[in-house]
Amino acid sequence: MGGNRKSVVREYAEAIIIAILIALFIRTFVVQAFKIPSGSMKPTLQIGDHLLVNKFTYGIKIPFIRKTLVPIDDPEREDIVVFIYPVDRSKDFIKRVVGVAGDTIEIRDKQIYINESVYNDGHGVYTDRLLFPASIQPRDNFGPVTVPAGHIFVMGDNRDQSYDSRFWGFVDLKDVLGKALIIYWSWDTENKDIRWDRMGRILH
Repeated sequence: MGGNRKSVVREYAEAIIIAILIALFIRTFVVQAFKIPSGSMKPTLQIGDHLLVNKFTYGIKIPFIRKTLVPIDDPEREDIVVFIYPVDRSKDFIKRVVGVAGDTIEIRDKQIYINESVYNDGHGVYTDRLLFPASIQPRDNFGPVTVPAGHIFVMGDNRDQSYDSRFWGFVDLKDVLGKALIIYWSWDTENKDIRWDRMGRILH
């Protein structure tokens, strides 16, 4: 009897350990959950949205040193990416890619130009009529700057309420954690209610 009990306990322990290892592998290399804490990506992403981030899209990276073992693809314009915030590396940020390596970015009175051509901005939302000159702040008038190799330029969809590359610079591709994939849960923190209509929404 004692031997059987030990055998059962061992089987359960092994199953739990294997499950933990699989979960850690998936979180490290495949998919990770991410919660939206601010309104910088409104209306695409709302405060309280919970996302799954595909960490496999841009390649397999070694944890901690973030060296890419198997490159797959680089972020493209309009991808929604999660990355390590360059100013405070203890935090993760989420923004939309506006410029990739080699792009020259300029903003004139809120209009974005890429390589001297008007950017067809289908995601940006502007809620403030004020126009700040570049001498005061870079929100509405910025650049031109050229995105260096191995980096991207990102902005929040809520253009007037986003702290992004206009303020703190480019994102190193080594710091990109993955591409936002789907909203799996959404909680309205203000009204204390579930946003059923947002659950299962594929992100573009």
